[in-house]
Amino acid sequence: MAGFDYDCGVNLYAQFEDAFRRAADAPALICAPGPTWRYADLLREVEKTAGALASLGVAPGERVLVQVEKTPQAVALYLACLKIGAVYVPVNPAYTAPELRYFLADAEPVLFVAGEDFDAPGAAATVTLDAAGDGSLATLAARAAPVSETMPREDDDLAALVYTSGTTGRAKGAMVSHGNLAANAATLSDYWGWRRDDVLLHALPIFHVHGLFVALHCAFLNATPLIFLPKFDTGAVLRELPRATVMMGVPTFYTRLLASAAFDAACCANMRLFISGSAPLAEQTFAAFEQRSGFRILERYGMSETGMNTSNPLHGERIPGSVGFALPGVEVRIADENGQPLPADDVGGIEVRGANVFQGYWRMPEKTAAEFRDDGFFVTGDLGTMAADGRVAIVGRSKDLVISGGYNVYPKEVETLLDAMPGVLESAVIGVPHRDFGEAVVAVLATNAQQVDQAVVDAHLKGKLARYKQPKRVIVVDELPRNAMGKVQKNVLRQRYQEVLSEV
Repeated sequence: MAGFDYDCGVNLYAQFEDAFRRAADAPALICAPGPTWRYADLLREVEKTAGALASLGVAPGERVLVQVEKTPQAVALYLACLKIGAVYVPVNPAYTAPELRYFLADAEPVLFVAGEDFDAPGAAATVTLDAAGDGSLATLAARAAPVSETMPREDDDLAALVYTSGTTGRAKGAMVSHGNLAANAATLSDYWGWRRDDVLLHALPIFHVHGLFVALHCAFLNATPLIFLPKFDTGAVLRELPRATVMMGVPTFYTRLLASAAFDAACCANMRLFISGSAPLAEQTFAAFEQRSGFRILERYGMSETGMNTSNPLHGERIPGSVGFALPGVEVRIADENGQPLPADDVGGIEVRGANVFQGYWRMPEKTAAEFRDDGFFVTGDLGTMAADGRVAIVGRSKDLVISGGYNVYPKEVETLLDAMPGVLESAVIGVPHRDFGEAVVAVLATNAQQVDQAVVDAHLKGKLARYKQPKRVIVVDELPRNAMGKVQKNVLRQRYQEVLSEV
């Protein structure tokens, strides 16, 4: 185990850089398919990309909004932003132009890096990542002087702005600092027993904290190799598992492996650890995976605002349905609506405090104040219990957030578009169990006499929402159930339609 100490007051990339130089000839990103990047190659690419950013006038503290596919060059861009002290703002490549314009307006980036040519009002400059032509960051990097010096940063200096969605209102930018990321990375590296000979199988997206911060940072602190897949593909993962030792994934990854007859214990002969997060892991999946592979998946709990908060132990009992214990340096409590701690096993709100907790919401001081207690605990919005021994279980969400395949979907965004459709009187968007994605979006529509069905809804939402946000099933009803106060009872709808996708 590496035994890292949290290095206060240092640019996070400086810590990576030291490890990269020590392991310069070792493989860094083993691209499948594609060539292998050594750590010396990654160092060089980061310095060149930092030179391109500097040539465009990107200064410390300024935002760089990035919407690109998962590539080694995209990793170098993230690290280059850290190196020069810029604030990295990742967004999902699946977002449509109307969705993207919100982030451009809110973050006010000095630079927008796109996967392809895009008109980006609100950005001072727009470039592609590696397309041919003068408008490419790769072309600029080839011409600019590499940047060798890493910009000093303090713990509270922002490293990233990560947009996260609630169930109502607009997406919020979580301000994540160098100190937040460094503390969490060092803790996870130690707690999960990262070894010099570990090889991480990386099939996660890198616009999301799971793939970008949790997975990459553990490997980079130790300068260990990553098998770098562009996305999760069952066949590709099965081919690469025999040379990996660690895999991080969302529950969907594990259900898809179990659905393959080719997945068995022999595939996992070199593995030491499977980790799951971003959405609840079903107890049935946990049991089936252990039976097939011989491994008990390690489930942990985190969020965009805090990184990782709890984890099942590396050595010790991993209990299905539990997300384990508070990580070292992180305080977790179960509290009532006033922030008062509750007795063991009582259901309440999960609240956390520690160096991992973010700096607040971007340009939302009132929202930030509302989500923090006077004693510094952050109100996560999740409901859970804590056993007498400190083991935490999540029992639900205090808001109606839908988590589909590890991605957050907030119903209000979808409902606004549905309510604008001809013939729709009112809509309610809920999440229901889905054997592949964990949860999937279902739309319940109250309509007038006009015909509204799945095909009509699909056509209306095409190009307006990322595909994972669009309803997998449309249900038409005469009216939506309401309580005595007139509020739509989504809990009733979830119960009523909980099996509507059971055969999908």
